[in-house]
Amino acid sequence: MVYLHRNFKGFIMALQNIPNIKHVNSDNFFLLCGPCAIEGEDMALRIAEKVISITDKLEIPYVFKGSFKKANRSRIDSFTGIGNEKALKILRKVSETFNVPTVTDIHEASDAAMAAEYVDVLQIPAFLVRQTDLVVAAAETGKTVNLKKGQFMSPEAMKHAVQKVKDAGNEHAWITDRGTMFGYQDMIVDFRGIPTMREYAPTVLDVTHSLQQPNQSVGVTGGRPDMIETIARAGVVNNVDGLFIETHFDPANAKSDGANMLHLDILEGLLTNLTAIRKVVTNF
Repeated sequence: MVYLHRNFKGFIMALQNIPNIKHVNSDNFFLLCGPCAIEGEDMALRIAEKVISITDKLEIPYVFKGSFKKANRSRIDSFTGIGNEKALKILRKVSETFNVPTVTDIHEASDAAMAAEYVDVLQIPAFLVRQTDLVVAAAETGKTVNLKKGQFMSPEAMKHAVQKVKDAGNEHAWITDRGTMFGYQDMIVDFRGIPTMREYAPTVLDVTHSLQQPNQSVGVTGGRPDMIETIARAGVVNNVDGLFIETHFDPANAKSDGANMLHLDILEGLLTNLTAIRKVVTNF
């Protein structure tokens, strides 16, 4: 199935490579959404079920997101996961239970083939997007590769990451903007980069990670979840192809990135507003 986005300057959206993706003809943005990390089966299924009910109602193409492990942590005692195989099997169960595609991030080249057995999209973390062996290993699985823009990189530099995927024989790459470092402990989103990156690949805005406040003295990243709707609205107005939102039913007690996650109870109202904005934008 091919989904041609009329604002995408002639590129064909990569959603046709995603199994079980729904609502591709709705002319809506697509959504990558779920918890930061897989903490257990019950929590993953609970979050997925809620998000699927919302995205079906609003006709949003949806990919469930969950990290099977967290390698980029400030402190050695930070939560990194429940075990690789255990978490990946939970991601597979989410997919099989709800007939929904899944995405997870990988950190080493050896992760690529392993994770590809369980999920539909492989994500390259922003800190690692210049690691050629990692990007190529992900591309060689044939899965769609979601390349997070490094916090230290210009939008223009992301064309080289996309080209690595293509040179490995894979035409299915996305770019995700997750903000740019502003000083030591803040992030900003430069919306001028959205049309630039859309020249190279379908472009996603990572709303929640863009609102992180990293490098805190306590070794735990802070965040500004109160600004999630502000950033998300601006992304939709500026024609992002997709949105990335981490959500949890109890962010205060989440094991990873709780400070910048959206409470699951708020998600439907947010997506309802964003879908309405999208309809207005597509009429221009």
